Amino acid sequence: MQQIKKYTISFAVVLALMFCAGSVINTASAQCPMCRMSAESNLRAGGTAGKGLNRGILYLFAMPYLLVGTIGFVWWKNQTTEDDIPLSPM
Repeated sequence: MQQIKKYTISFAVVLALMFCAGSVINTASAQCPMCRMSAESNLRAGGTAGKGLNRGILYLFAMPYLLVGTIGFVWWKNQTTEDDIPLSPM
């Protein structure tokens, strides 16, 4: 029981840190120079292609973390046995 509580707290802390780290990211500048120039010129002309490009980069950045987190959660849920789950009083 103590081990489950320890892992739950650790999981919550890691999840909170990932959320905090993700919330401070407002733009991504990981574009090739040609794409960057194209996006900047599009934004200057009033287009929204640059914003979409940056959102796509952030989406691609978050997917591995969500995938690993989901797999880890499913694995953890499947590893718990009925003996580990406390019974609620009737």
